[in-house]
Amino acid sequence: MLESYFKTTSQGSSVRRDILAGIATFLAAMYIIVVNPTIMSAAGIPFASALTATVLVSFFGSLMMGLYARNPILVAPGMGINALFTYTMVVGAGIPWQTALGCVFWAGILFAVLAVFNVRRYIIDAIPAQLRYAISCGIGLFITVIGLVNAGFLVSNPATVVGLGEMTPTLVTFLIGLAITAILVARNTPGALIIGIVTTTVMASAIGRLWGDASAFSPTGTATLVNFNGIFALPDFSAVGQLDLIGALNIAYWPFIFVVLFTTFFDALSTFVGVCQAGKLLDRNGEPRNIRQSMMVDAMSAVISAPLGTSPANAYVESAAGISQGGRSGLVAVTAALLFLPFLFLSPILSLVPSIATAPALIMVGVFMLDPIRHINWYEFDDAIPAFIAMILIPLTYSITHGVVFGFLAFVAVKAGVGKRHEIRPTMWILAALSLLLLFQE
Repeated sequence: MLESYFKTTSQGSSVRRDILAGIATFLAAMYIIVVNPTIMSAAGIPFASALTATVLVSFFGSLMMGLYARNPILVAPGMGINALFTYTMVVGAGIPWQTALGCVFWAGILFAVLAVFNVRRYIIDAIPAQLRYAISCGIGLFITVIGLVNAGFLVSNPATVVGLGEMTPTLVTFLIGLAITAILVARNTPGALIIGIVTTTVMASAIGRLWGDASAFSPTGTATLVNFNGIFALPDFSAVGQLDLIGALNIAYWPFIFVVLFTTFFDALSTFVGVCQAGKLLDRNGEPRNIRQSMMVDAMSAVISAPLGTSPANAYVESAAGISQGGRSGLVAVTAALLFLPFLFLSPILSLVPSIATAPALIMVGVFMLDPIRHINWYEFDDAIPAFIAMILIPLTYSITHGVVFGFLAFVAVKAGVGKRHEIRPTMWILAALSLLLLFQE
């Protein structure tokens, strides 16, 4: 029944492989269950309520992606946009979090309108293939950096911006896990990423007992303990329905609605383009498979995020973890969705899987996603320079959107400067103008 609905065999996969891929995707992205509430709580939303919202949005969004769009892509509250919500809108601009949620809702509605009218087709058609390849590679590098930071391998250094972390037992455990995962991948072992995650988790569980240091770095830079903290925690629905829809329509908040819209739309589009390009999930026209349905799911996920009490949901680059394991159908996303749901009650169990255990998988995903780099025309600098800028700025700015924005601007500037304006489609001029507006809004 599952095979007939998701057509796993015809897509070069199997039910078993897609379920394993869904598990790998979930393990790579499950940090969001704890990390998103940590960021949202700084805006005043109760941590437990934000956690409940995170789980529900991730469940419904991923389920819709698998059943309707039939793509192996996980949907969850977006990293980056949650920081924009908290630190730019609420903390920085002083917008009440209820009103900020209202802005998120209206941005989601506009996103849905863009998806319904198939605006993404004009945008994708305007983005040259060289930039598409670069975005895919940039996302791969971004995922790699996330893995290295999560493991504590890369740390902040006042003198050099970034530096190598101290060789603690935690970091050594990560390096051993990375070596094991790399060997399994090189040997084409089925489920290599999952085996690597489980093996590293087992090794990490002994750190606190043998060396007195049971900490591992999380995506926020804070320590999370690899210790048993209980099993059950009841969900909290106190922030559900607390959004201020009328207050958010105040003209003073329109720029914030636009920024949220622009960021979520291009994060989604860039992720779909990059992940599908790397995973060869393309239709006969060379576009990301089922992109219209996928964008609609992303839009509806953003719409339901605000009433549930969190920042907008988005497609996750960590979906590449499952795709790289051979996941091809929507069953991957459905599996990941179902794995989120129990954590309405079992969130403390996440403390048993440290970020150093998922870091090797993220680094391997970065390796897989660099395949399109060979298609970039490095011998024509008017193609190579914009591609390089987009690719390198995605990891360096820690933002897919910023890398894409500067890639657009570089493409228009360089092509116009060398007298090749005929290669710039009208939509790209519009995208460049919107990119400038976004930069100055920030």
